[in-house]
Amino acid sequence: MALDLESQKATGCEIAAWILAAAAMMIVLKLHLLPALFAGLLVYELVHILSRPLKIGKLRGRRAKIVVVALLATLIIALLSLMVWGGIAFFHGESDNVPALMQKMAEIVDEYRESLPSWLKGDLPGDPEGVREGFVQWLKVHAKEVQVIGREAGMIAIHVLIGMVLGALISLREVDSVDDYHPLARALVERAAKFGQAFRAVVFAQMRIAALNALFAAIYLGIVLPLFGVHLPLIKVLVALTFITGLVPVVGNVISNTAIVIVSLSNSLSVAGASLVFLVVIHKLEYFLNARIIGSQIRAHAWELLIAMILMEAAFGLAGVIAAPIYYAYIKSELTERGLV
Repeated sequence: MALDLESQKATGCEIAAWILAAAAMMIVLKLHLLPALFAGLLVYELVHILSRPLKIGKLRGRRAKIVVVALLATLIIALLSLMVWGGIAFFHGESDNVPALMQKMAEIVDEYRESLPSWLKGDLPGDPEGVREGFVQWLKVHAKEVQVIGREAGMIAIHVLIGMVLGALISLREVDSVDDYHPLARALVERAAKFGQAFRAVVFAQMRIAALNALFAAIYLGIVLPLFGVHLPLIKVLVALTFITGLVPVVGNVISNTAIVIVSLSNSLSVAGASLVFLVVIHKLEYFLNARIIGSQIRAHAWELLIAMILMEAAFGLAGVIAAPIYYAYIKSELTERGLV
């Protein structure tokens, strides 16, 4: 037993690597660099996954490996960019698009305005012109905030692009053996590899969750409701919105669920009630669905991830909710390897 404990004793380089990894994880959240980190990790992990079936490791010569990996990384960045562009084009199509959905939701809310409580109804504008004037006035009052939001959106796009390029450049290191690194560098590479494994498990699990949510929404909106003679508008954009927002844990479902319930009001109040019940039963349990599916990938119980998500949300907001499963998966993998948990 003493021999086992001695063999598991951390070296100075490993301790330094853990400290640096923890600092880097906090800096990423504090400096709002999570989009760049995730973009880089996505490119790197895709290169890592695809390099195996392509048998890049069996190529002769380091230069040939670098060329093939560089071409693969470039192709992945191009495909990801095309997917983003295609998603934007879909949501800005001629008929089923986000502006049309927003317009429809505004019309429905205005239609049901008379049914609202008097204390709330008095604060709402009475006609579309009033809405427009109120929006213009809000823009004048919050002009600086709007500029900040636009600037931050531009910076996020730049960070994502830089992150993808960095992920591609780091993937070129795949051709080098870890044994060629010095002790501290080797320890840091091992920490990065574990973090990448946690990212891969969590993100692909979250994609399955988003796909499952979108499937349930498509069945309900496209099959169940039509069986009862109910045909809602903008079904395609609602299903697509459910998938896209479902990539963000918990908060994404709140957005898509709100849109579905409001659009359901266009038919009747009873259909909106049925949609709300459906979403409560299926989607409001997304916290536990998320924790269970991801937990099966990282060998964590649902309550563990729930606590991590709540604490990270309190500390870092939405970014903390998104990062919590990945951070927790990485930390637990480190502790598990040392036999501490």
